[in-house]
Amino acid sequence: MFTGIIHEMGTVIRFDPTSGGARLDIRRIDGADPLTRGESIAVNGVCLTALPLDAGFAADLSGETLKLTTLGRLHEGAKVNLERAMAMGDRLGGHLVQGHVDATGAITEIRNEGEFAVYRWSYPSEFAPLVVSKGSIAVDGISLTIVEPDDTSFGVALIPETLQQTNLGASKVGDLSNLEFDVMAKYAQNLFLRYLPAREL
Repeated sequence: MFTGIIHEMGTVIRFDPTSGGARLDIRRIDGADPLTRGESIAVNGVCLTALPLDAGFAADLSGETLKLTTLGRLHEGAKVNLERAMAMGDRLGGHLVQGHVDATGAITEIRNEGEFAVYRWSYPSEFAPLVVSKGSIAVDGISLTIVEPDDTSFGVALIPETLQQTNLGASKVGDLSNLEFDVMAKYAQNLFLRYLPAREL
């Protein structure tokens, strides 16, 4: 489990396709504490199992991960958001993030407002019930607050800290991002659907 608060970034140093998946090597830019073999770490919002290296870690990517996320598009030199799994007693500064990506979405608009910015992403319309104004969403692992949503897109207002400390500051229109919708909203939706009358086809 994660919080969506990015404290460090990493650089991809190698991406090797393997039989049925891929192996990803990442150098940690700011990470001081060594990783423990087998611990969970979120890379652009995708929960992976860390295999420590001298300056970072490696992770194996399944075919399913490559299919459902943007990690298969990574290349040498790409900057990625990193978050280690939360420990019991940690502050929950963002929201509960599982690292289980639901879909990808493209940046459709970037509007700069001084040191701030408003970004807009597209998303698959079947997730529209989970996208609400002032609700939470994880974009590339970053806990963000939704503004001005509609049935196929949503906006977020980004502060200077987010633009400087994550890979969003270097993003451009058309770039794809990993999207994880709020798990609490997913549970609520699943619960209430049981009590709604069945739709006639």
